[in-house]
Amino acid sequence: MPTAKEIKEQVASETHRQSRLAVPALAGGVLYLLSAIILSATLKDVPTVGLLQGLTPALSGKGASAVSPRAPEVKFFSHHAGPLIIGSVLEAISLVAFVLVLLLLVDATVFRRPNSWRAGRPLVLVGGIALAVLSVGHQVVTSIETHNFAVGHDFSGHAVDQALTKGATNLTVEYLDLLAGLAFAAGIIGTNLNALRVGLLPRWMSILGIFTGILVFAPIGGAELKVVPAFWMVMMGIMYAGRWPNGQPPAWVAGEARPWPSQAQLRAEKRGEGQVAVATGVGDVTPAPAPRAGTSRKRRRKRGPSR
Repeated sequence: MPTAKEIKEQVASETHRQSRLAVPALAGGVLYLLSAIILSATLKDVPTVGLLQGLTPALSGKGASAVSPRAPEVKFFSHHAGPLIIGSVLEAISLVAFVLVLLLLVDATVFRRPNSWRAGRPLVLVGGIALAVLSVGHQVVTSIETHNFAVGHDFSGHAVDQALTKGATNLTVEYLDLLAGLAFAAGIIGTNLNALRVGLLPRWMSILGIFTGILVFAPIGGAELKVVPAFWMVMMGIMYAGRWPNGQPPAWVAGEARPWPSQAQLRAEKRGEGQVAVATGVGDVTPAPAPRAGTSRKRRRKRGPSR
């Protein structure tokens, strides 16, 4: 168990780190959402190939076409490389801020609960930084490959596959990106669960953080759900800035674990309050008025001399 002095020093260190990370957390959330808007707005006009269009050469009895139906798609990525790279750079900056926010949460959790899952820190640090670098690297590689395709003379289906997915560089970056995303997502989910156990995050923030980890690894639902990680980071920035409604969770100030009561405990407390109210007469039951002393005697006295 840490001493009172160690707890005081830890709380002071956390307060200092929070004050320095509040603005990066807020900015990271905004940049994450901005990157999603830029990428989504750029990719909404990407040419697509329908099923019938893709099967036309085979249905007409021709072999592999000299010009793939997906050639305009590759040229689109080449011509829009600028905004795509800008969007990925903004996302990378936001991921770095994300990592810093999570590291403080990990360190604060481990101090209050030393037997917490310690793999969270390396997963967040390595996975998050790697994902930030690879998000930019992947876009740069795609830009180079698609540019070489656009200025070349081979527009076949094989050339399209090499430019977009099946090239050696593309495959390497994609696999590394997958591993980094998986590690970072596991770190996010584990960090939020452990922070909830010690009382550093409210329950709804922890659930939102877990959903954020899932979205970082598997961006389901399109760009609209990018608002979830952005919102989580903004709320962490508000918490670190000391502007949390009704004050920060007690575990931050106490320097020790202050777990939130479970639903069963809350129900038990409510039942206990009701039993106390019945036993003590406190509640909605109004006690009967006590009879006033001397009333019956006065009536008997008045009846006496009436003969």
